[in-house]
Formats: sequence, C-alpha cells, structure tokens
Amino acid sequence: MNESLTTLARTSEEWWQQTIADEEATIHWLQNQYHGEATAVERIREFSNDFVERDSKNARILDIIANQETNHAAWMGELLVARGVEPVLLNKVDRYWSVNAPRIDSFENGAAVAAHTERMRLERLCVIAADVTAPADIRTTFERIVPQERFHERAFRKMAGEDAMLHTLDDHQRGRALLLLFPEDEN
Repeated sequence: MNESLTTLARTSEEWWQQTIADEEATIHWLQNQYHGEATAVERIREFSNDFVERDSKNARILDIIANQETNHAAWMGELLVARGVEPVLLNKVDRYWSVNAPRIDSFENGAAVAAHTERMRLERLCVIAADVTAPADIRTTFERIVPQERFHERAFRKMAGEDAMLHTLDDHQRGRALLLLFPEDEN
C-alpha cells in the first residue's frame, strides 16, 4: 500500500465506528451493501455458467451461494426501506472488482477471487454482528449473514486450491488498498 493510502487506511472496527456514528454514512453503506449483494448474485451465476459443468457438485454449491446472496440483498433492502430509502442498483465503478475481475480467467482463479472477497467482507460483517451498540435490526441481520458468508468463503477456498489463492493474492491486496483497508497481514 503506498504511503498516502496507508495514512487513510482503517481497520474494520475504525471504519464501523465512523460509519455507524453518521446516519448519512450508514445509509450510503447500506446502499452499497444492497448493490454488492445483488450484483454478487449476477457474478456468481455468470461464473458458474462460464466455468462449471451444469448439474455438477460445484454448480449446486454455487447455486446455493447465489440463492443466499439473493436473500442477503433482500435483507439489505429491508434495512433500507426501514430507513425510508428505496433499494436500487447503483451506477458506479467498483474499485475492488476493477482490479480483481480480470483475474477470473479460470475456475480456480475465479473461486480464489471470490474466496478473498468473502474473507474481506467477513472482517467487517463480524465486527458489525458483534457490536451490541449497533441498531438491533442491523446487528440481527448481520448475525444471520455471517454464518452463510463463512460457508461461502470456505467453499470458494476449497474450489480454488492453494495455488490459485496465492496467484490472486497480490491483486486482492491492491483491491483492499483501493478500499482503504489495511492488508490482511497488518490488521
């Protein structure tokens, strides 16, 4: 991570405390969560269509994950509606995916990118689920999501294999830096 980004980088705990303390930031983050969950469904289904044999074990696992991500998007939508905001897909460039999507050139590399992404998300989701001071609806929602995201990370990691996990790690770390997150070995 270059020096200017390092000074802006935060841990998941620091990020969450800053986000939840500001209602506008919380809404913005929930909108991004809705967008991320909804587009994850599309990415997973496209990945499955491009790289997995129909009716295979991996296809079934990816279908389970996509269905769970559909539920997560619906739950994010409910959190937004409860705050008077209509859930919509955003028109934006995703900094993390702009670096990592080009790595999805094989089944193993795609699964590795997904495993890294799920692990990165879990860092934040676990902080939120553990925060007893967070709004109850947010905390409860993320308590429901965390076990499913753990399953996603493990499944993708197993599909990827160790070589692909290592092959995609540098781009994952660059993507983390663009999100102003410390590299995994520094937090």
